[in-house]
This record gives sequence, structure tokens and C-alpha cells, in this order.
Amino acid sequence: MKILLLEDDLILNEIIEEFLNGLGYEVTCVFDGMNASEVIYENHFDLLILDVNVPNMTGFEFLKSLRENNITTPAIFITSLNSVEDIEEGFNSGADDYLKKPFELKELELRINNIKRLLHLDSDEIEIAENISFNSKLNYVNNNSIKTKLPLKEAQILKYLVNNANRCISQDELSSNIWTYEGLPTSSTIRTYIKNIRKILGEEYIETIKGVGYRFNKK
Repeated sequence: MKILLLEDDLILNEIIEEFLNGLGYEVTCVFDGMNASEVIYENHFDLLILDVNVPNMTGFEFLKSLRENNITTPAIFITSLNSVEDIEEGFNSGADDYLKKPFELKELELRINNIKRLLHLDSDEIEIAENISFNSKLNYVNNNSIKTKLPLKEAQILKYLVNNANRCISQDELSSNIWTYEGLPTSSTIRTYIKNIRKILGEEYIETIKGVGYRFNKK
């Protein structure tokens, strides 16, 4: 699991990085908002841990810009800003959780585990329906005991749709969260991937919302 850590306090950044590495996470550390903006579009991350008062662009501004560009990577704010108004702004920016400084590292671990549980971020076997499951580590669908291996991009698309079940996902959102800007897919390419996934799962699971995108219908 890959984590982007935005924290301008060098000592705290190092402490958190060491702690997360000890838990088995791959951590990329950045120290200001502009650097975070550069890194986010060059790599895929499973989770963002963001301080707010950082140079060049605040954590609030950074996350808000990501959400405006349809990047839905879950995010936890870690900040000394602790008023109700600050917390409200954090969640309005698109945060999934808000952790006030100072905090125990164990509490950060618990918050991460909760997000992983809710979004299946660390679950290999994801139940799609009765007798149908998706192994997101080995990239295969088990449909009534018939296992079918998915190519990488199709597996990533399916995982994203499943994690956002019953919500309409645009092609732009899929592109922003799965591809880097260096190689964005065409609409035709995405339609082909969706078609291939439907052949394995069944037509009824991925619905086309005309003019908008796709919705995964969780049974």
C-alpha cells in the first residue's frame, strides 16, 4: 500500500515515515504543497496523509484541487488546526478523516485501518455478489468457481468501481485515478475495458449512465 505523506516538520515527517514503514507501507514524503501537486500526478497512491499549514499551498487547497480534478484517493488530515471551523473546512475539502495534533502514532494506525476496512484497500478478496468475488492482489474474478485472470488495467478499473459502488463514475474520474497524465486513455479504450469486464462478471453489474459514465451496482 502506497502512502503520500505531506508534512513540513522534518522531524515529525521522519517519525511518521519510520512508523509507517514499520507497518509495511511504502511512503513517499513531501514537504510543501507544490511538491505534493507534482508527485501526485506522477504516481499512484492508495492513501494521502496531509498536514495543512505547509509552504506554497495548504493541505486544504491541495486536496480541494485533487477533488476538483476527480482524484478520489482517500485522505487524512493531520494538523494543529482544531477549531470546529477548521474541521469543517477539512471535510469540505474532501477529507475522509481529520486527526488533531498532537496525536499518538497508534491512533494514526487505527484511522488508517478504518479507511482500509471501509474501502477494501488492503483486502485481497472482495465480494461482489453471491458466488462472485474479485481478488485484487492476484487480479482474478471468481464467478461460480470459474477463475478468470484480468489484465492489470481492467483489474484496476474493476477495483475502483467496486470501491465506489452505486455511485456514477465518469471516464475522466477513472482516468485521473488509474492513469498518469503521460498516458491517458481514449474513451474507446475505456469502453473496451468495461466491455471485457462485463463479459466476465455479467452485463448487469456495470451500468452505463448515458452521457455521464458508469455505475457499479452492488448486489
